[in-house]
Amino acid sequence: MIVQNFLRPALTRALVLLFALCSPSVIYASAPAQRTSAALTREIVPMDFNWRFAFGHATDVKKDFNFASAYFSYWAKAGYGDGAASPVFDDRAWRVLDVPHDWCVELPFDRRGSFSHGYKAMGRNFPEQSIGWYRKNFFIPQSDTGRTITLEFDGVFRNSIVWVNGFYCGTEHSGYAGFGYDITDYLKYGAENVIAVRVDASMEEGWFYEGAGIYRHVRLVKTSPLHVAPNGTFITTDLASNSAIVTVRTRVVNESSRASTFAIDEAITDRTGTLRAKGSLARCMLAPGEEKEFTTRYTIKDPALWSLEDPQMHRLETVIRAESQVVDTYESSFGIRTVRFDANNGFFLNGRHVMICGTNMHQDHAGVGIALPDALHDYRIKRLKEMGSNAIRTSHNPPTPEMLDACDRLGMLVLDENRLMGTNAEHRDALERMMKRDRNHPSVILWSLGNEEWAIEGTITGARIARTMQEFASLFDSSRAFTTAVSGGWDNGIGQVMQVMGYNYIVQGDIDQHHKKFPWQAGIGTEESNTCATRGVYVTDPAMGHLAPTNRMPENVGTESGWNFYAARPFLSGVFYWTGFDYRGEMHPFDWPAVSSQFGLLDLCGYPKDTYYYLKSWWTTKPVLHVIPDWNAVGQQGKISRVTVYGNSPEIELSLNGRSLGKKLMPKNGHLEWQVAYEPGILTARGLKGDAVIVTDSTGFTAQAQSLSLATDRTSIASDGRDACVIEIRAVDAQGRTVPTDNHQLTFSLEGPGKILGVGNGDPSSHEPDRFIEQYSSAQITDLKELSVPALAAGQPETQPGFDDSKWKPALHSGRTEDWQKYVDTLLVIRGTFELPVLNSETEVSLYPKSIVDGQSVYINGHLLASDIKRNARGQSYTLDSRWLKNGKNEYAVTGQRFRKTHQWDEPNTDPGLVGIRVRAGNWKRSLFNGLAQIIVQSTTEPGTIVLKASGEGITPATLTIPTQQQLTQQSSRSTH
Repeated sequence: MIVQNFLRPALTRALVLLFALCSPSVIYASAPAQRTSAALTREIVPMDFNWRFAFGHATDVKKDFNFASAYFSYWAKAGYGDGAASPVFDDRAWRVLDVPHDWCVELPFDRRGSFSHGYKAMGRNFPEQSIGWYRKNFFIPQSDTGRTITLEFDGVFRNSIVWVNGFYCGTEHSGYAGFGYDITDYLKYGAENVIAVRVDASMEEGWFYEGAGIYRHVRLVKTSPLHVAPNGTFITTDLASNSAIVTVRTRVVNESSRASTFAIDEAITDRTGTLRAKGSLARCMLAPGEEKEFTTRYTIKDPALWSLEDPQMHRLETVIRAESQVVDTYESSFGIRTVRFDANNGFFLNGRHVMICGTNMHQDHAGVGIALPDALHDYRIKRLKEMGSNAIRTSHNPPTPEMLDACDRLGMLVLDENRLMGTNAEHRDALERMMKRDRNHPSVILWSLGNEEWAIEGTITGARIARTMQEFASLFDSSRAFTTAVSGGWDNGIGQVMQVMGYNYIVQGDIDQHHKKFPWQAGIGTEESNTCATRGVYVTDPAMGHLAPTNRMPENVGTESGWNFYAARPFLSGVFYWTGFDYRGEMHPFDWPAVSSQFGLLDLCGYPKDTYYYLKSWWTTKPVLHVIPDWNAVGQQGKISRVTVYGNSPEIELSLNGRSLGKKLMPKNGHLEWQVAYEPGILTARGLKGDAVIVTDSTGFTAQAQSLSLATDRTSIASDGRDACVIEIRAVDAQGRTVPTDNHQLTFSLEGPGKILGVGNGDPSSHEPDRFIEQYSSAQITDLKELSVPALAAGQPETQPGFDDSKWKPALHSGRTEDWQKYVDTLLVIRGTFELPVLNSETEVSLYPKSIVDGQSVYINGHLLASDIKRNARGQSYTLDSRWLKNGKNEYAVTGQRFRKTHQWDEPNTDPGLVGIRVRAGNWKRSLFNGLAQIIVQSTTEPGTIVLKASGEGITPATLTIPTQQQLTQQSSRSTH
């Protein structure tokens, strides 16, 4: 939920402070002292590290940490977050992790799970694994008093509720919307603070794998009362002759209690840091609580344009000065370029016609689910660019901001898609947030308002909704056009009103006829059917969920027929295939045991399937040649096989074991086939232009795998705790050839300043874990009983196991109505129990006690753990000796003096703490699938060398070293609310 009336809380604070300063009878300790301007300027604090996480429960309040069960709930009174939302909740036994995090990818597969989400054990049937709690402690210095402090989330899946210090901040229903909360008034300055986030992923938002948890970045943004508004700049560019006209619109907000007069200084630099334009607006004015937009224009001669081939980026620095002091600095990245969709001639970038060669993308990758490290976006985009793809549709939701950053850097066009169509306040708010966040990205060339809204797309209701949304969205960006992806009934409803018509699948209607009826309307293929397949599989096996290359549509429409259709129609701007990468869920035409889709041109790891090379042949100008199938058909001597060749040479010659099988001319946008009787050996294709051999490719019978080969996409990574690299694992024979039939199970180990994030192999039916993580649980200390004793001694009988406490009274039950003074000097022994599961060598048990008596001594099964602990002593955490513990019931005892009460209404602590149980993760493992597997490795914050080893039974292991080094990184000025 976006924070509505964003100015009002800060203005109210300012007025209260003003009242305090003017009233001699009231003293406010939090009134800010004088500070320098540097203390007031913008500061961005990353909040990704050191969160604590635990599962709650969707239906059992006790298992959900008794959340919302107190007499007053967070909804009843301010600051009454209870259970795990309480600032004093004990989370010491919870798992420690960093975000982005996807807990769903860590869960096992279960046939009771959702088909759409790949049978992961999450959702309505799994209440114990569908609620996740996150908590984080953070320090706010006293010097931040007087600043506006906002907590920002780029995305939480889904239905998140946020508290700070027990104060309810808000709820965001969508898992794809960035949001933020002004937490200034809830903070403790010069002290520790705590964030609590409850995430409910019980209900799906889409119909594809969506993960669960805080899967995008989190940050604190600190500003002075006078500052650039969140997502407060909007930069558009026009080209004229050899110059660019750059228009800058800047929204500034004044959250102080008095009118502000200020100047706006702006400087534009290019990729090399060279100053290209600068200017100022003097004597700008804002009333208290006012927000206003200020516009400037600059002319840049001979500009470096943002293009697919050379994506030149520029940077705008906006500085706000008041009373000669800098109070805010805001940086914005942008590219100088123009985009235009023409109803008859397609898409133009910088005035040059470009055929959009695109793919649809979900955010889902092997090993990590939806919680992609930033570097993985670069990896995925580069794989698509190698194929010749120049565009991504963010189906069916706003993307992670870092994906757009990568598209800007690498030169990839983006169709940016809204999650859900509608015209009420919540729908409008989500659309506005997406557009304001993303509109400075030069990669974004087109906005999509929605996808396949079957209930409305062919109706007058749909037309009304689409028209209203289009008009509303134009308020925030009229420099780009709007589309909606429609799956049929194009001549009615939504198809009648969109600026750019989005066609989903050419079999759904007559595109040529629609263009004749609506000649003013540009068009683009927002989805088109791809040839579905399992990588490296050429015989369909329904029992295994493996699919030979198949055109999915009943009309036998696939990659090639789709491309020929769009390539032949100049009025169509291009096409987005469904999909670039495989993703979990939507396993058509299979169900269990399949768990991933097979629509991708690349598998879930990013390894190309054969159809990838068809598009690479016609989407690039580089020589391409690819022969299928692999020539390892053992026992198929003499069987006729269809050999397919993808390539872009004018002529192709195929030979088997040096014997020519003939030459054929390659048709434009086509492929070639031969019928070949199988015999072991080498099948070779040569791409010819006249007598010259342009390119060759071969496939051949390989011997048994002898060794492993490791390769990384990065030569080094930054030691920032965020950077990552992708490791490719291959099984190779004695000649170094990849063995496409090898499925060895491998074990991985890592040493040095890094960690394995996840593993995968691209098998759409694999049920192997993507992640090997420690398992955390806790045991409550219950059945507390007490006995008053005349004296205390080490190891006294009452602390020993088996002591008869059946006649002891319940512990710590003195109340306000009792004679509380009589308990002042009572010495106590308190006993309780806790239950442990079956223990093994991988189990570690820890006690996280709280003081329930003064001078506390703690015993576990009669063994003295600690003595004379001061009340509220910090750092009470003890790893228990496994020799002391037993499966099932264990005994806990403490001795000490009853807490002294100063007043009858005092409520001394009665919570003894809890027992944490950690089961260490096993060795990281993954089977090769058709010769390949993948590991994703992330750095820690220490420079050094990561050493990764892969091994398997009967195969020579391999070792890879990855240097990590310190690297200066720029903080983003992104503000998502």
